[in-house]
Amino acid sequence: MKVLVTGTNGQLGSELRLISKNFQNFEWVFTDIEELNLADLINLDENISNIFPDVIINCAAYTNVDNAENETELSNILNYKSVDIISKWSSRNKKKLIHISTDYVFNGNTNVPLTENFPTDPVNYYGLSKLRGEEICLKNNSKAIIIRTSWVYSRFGMNFVKTILSLMNKLDSINVVDDQIGSPTYAADLADVIMTIINSKEWISGIYHYSNEGQISWYEFAVKIKEIQDMKTIIKPVKTNYFKTIAKRPKYSLLDKSKIKNTYKIRVPFYEKSLKKCLSILKDEK
Repeated sequence: MKVLVTGTNGQLGSELRLISKNFQNFEWVFTDIEELNLADLINLDENISNIFPDVIINCAAYTNVDNAENETELSNILNYKSVDIISKWSSRNKKKLIHISTDYVFNGNTNVPLTENFPTDPVNYYGLSKLRGEEICLKNNSKAIIIRTSWVYSRFGMNFVKTILSLMNKLDSINVVDDQIGSPTYAADLADVIMTIINSKEWISGIYHYSNEGQISWYEFAVKIKEIQDMKTIIKPVKTNYFKTIAKRPKYSLLDKSKIKNTYKIRVPFYEKSLKKCLSILKDEK
C-alpha cells in the first residue's frame, strides 16, 4: 500500500514521517511544497497521478490565522481549491483520503463540547477557508475521512509549547490568555490515531473530532508547562483583547471525541500525560 503524506514539514507531517518507521509494510511518499506544490492547481491532479497513492493523508494547509485575513487568495488555494482537486482525484481513482481540519470552523459561542454535527460558523478567514475545504471534500468524495483537531503542538515546528518554553527562558513574567477554552493536541497522538484508522478493517467515512482529553485555557496550559519544567517565571492571566490580533479567535473550542473513540476504539490520552512526553523529548534534544 502506497501512502502519500502532504505537508510533511509541518508538525503532524513530521510526526507521521517519524511513526512511518514502524510501518515498513507501507510504501511512504512524503511531500511538501518542493515535491508536491498544492498551489500549482493546474498540474496538481497530474502530479498526484504520477505518485498514484492508495491513501492520501492531507496535512498541508495555510495555517497562519492572522495573515490569512490579508492573504485570502493563498489561504483559499491551499485550504479549499487544492482540496477540491485532491478529493476529486481520490474519488475518481477509488483511493482513500484523510483530510485534516480544525476547530476554527466553529464560532466558539458555546460552553459544551463540540460534536461533529454542531453548526459551523467560522469567525475568521482561516476557519472559513478550512470549512470550504471540508465541504468540497465530502461533496466530491463521500467516502473521505475528515479529522478536526485543535491546539496542535509537537517537538517539530513552532507552536505554543515551544513558544512558552522560549519565553520562560528569557523573561521573568509573561501574559497568557485565560478566556479561550479548549484542549491541546499532541501531534504524535494524532499520528497514532491516523495509523489506527488506516490499519482498521473498517473504513467509516465522515467527520471526526480529535484532541487530547481535558478542558483548559491557554493560561492553564502555560501554567502546566511551567509546573512540569519547574520554572520560576510568573504567568499572568489576561483577556483575549489584551493582545491586538488581526483575526478573531473562537472563545470555546473543546471537541467532543466520542465518535472517534467509539468508532475506532481509540483511547485518548489526557493532555498532561502527552505534554510530559513531548517536554521530555524536547529536553533530551537539547
